[in-house]
Amino acid sequence: MKVIRDNKRLEEWVQAQKKMGRRIGFVPTMGALHEGHLTLIRTSKLKSDVTVCSIFVNPTQFNDAKDLEKYPRNVARDKTLLEGESVDLLYLPDVKAMYPSGTDAWEPIEFESLDEVLEGAFRPGHFQGVAQVVHRLLKLVRPDELYMGQKDFQQVAIIRRMLNLKNISVDLVVVPIVRELHGLAMSSRNERLSSIDRMRAAKLYEVLNYIKLGFEEGRALDEVLNEGRSMLDFPDFRLEYLEVCERTQLRSLTSWGKQYEMVALVACWVGEVRLIDNVLL
Repeated sequence: MKVIRDNKRLEEWVQAQKKMGRRIGFVPTMGALHEGHLTLIRTSKLKSDVTVCSIFVNPTQFNDAKDLEKYPRNVARDKTLLEGESVDLLYLPDVKAMYPSGTDAWEPIEFESLDEVLEGAFRPGHFQGVAQVVHRLLKLVRPDELYMGQKDFQQVAIIRRMLNLKNISVDLVVVPIVRELHGLAMSSRNERLSSIDRMRAAKLYEVLNYIKLGFEEGRALDEVLNEGRSMLDFPDFRLEYLEVCERTQLRSLTSWGKQYEMVALVACWVGEVRLIDNVLL
């Protein structure tokens, strides 16, 4: 596996791949890799000719400096995992390489309300930071396929919108959520959970499946949501949202919208760790 930290060498490598007619698959990450990330990489290995993975803890998407400081980092372990998956290139920039003109050199994108609801309501500015770093990475890596996970459902919707607005030609491939044995969606943040909280956090997936069952049974949406919220009323649990939304603009629904494709989404603090999850309806 080749490891590149500077943009000039990355540009040369990308040009060489393009010259040979190889399709580049790209998996952007912030490190602390887990089976969910590795599934993205394996999907790329199946679909693309060469696979690039980036590790960069992006400061512009953290609205809480303490959250940025606590984000798990273990690059040595991550490299070993990537080598085990036969990744072709690891791009490992620092902040200066990623933002040579500074982090403020960004014209915010108008996402209408998509970046203001759900995650956006609790993490103002987060999605502008996500869009900023992904836009920069795409210009550098120039991939044919971009692989992202369904767990970050709103992030995927934001990136899809950005690709359209910026006229970026890349195939966005969304890979289903990978879960631990008890149902908890795999996340880098899970490393910060105690063993007890890790088991308790599986309640989020249980509640999402309860909502899905309510949909299949035709029960009233508001009743099902209220019951789901009650199911998360535990000590050390702090629910931020539990909603059913249509999938494009992520507008919250008050009744089952049979004319929409729908998704149930949750964000909840379990102890000191904030977790998100979703289930398609």
